[in-house]
Amino acid sequence: MSIVESVADVENTFLSRREITCVFRGLAGKLKKGEAAEMVSKKFNLDGKIVVPLKLKTELGRSVIMGIFHVYDDEDIAKKYINPKVFAKFEKARAVNNDTATEESK
Repeated sequence: MSIVESVADVENTFLSRREITCVFRGLAGKLKKGEAAEMVSKKFNLDGKIVVPLKLKTELGRSVIMGIFHVYDDEDIAKKYINPKVFAKFEKARAVNNDTATEESK
């Protein structure tokens, strides 16, 4: 059984994005939005696309996390629809991840 399971995968052509809803099993309280976005990107082969984690929700008494993600092909479209504050946090987290990856490779 996979840790990441797809619940819904909808292509929203009106807003030029793909909307993915996933379930993460056994990761309640341990998963961060950035890690969840990476897992979804690997699961659905979304290399080169912008995966924005919108919501991670846990259920009381269960080790299941429900996640909602939007996938954009173009960064300009993503900036158009996403709140600038959210996008700034997303960019900052991505920069920190890139910095730690370069330090580990040294």
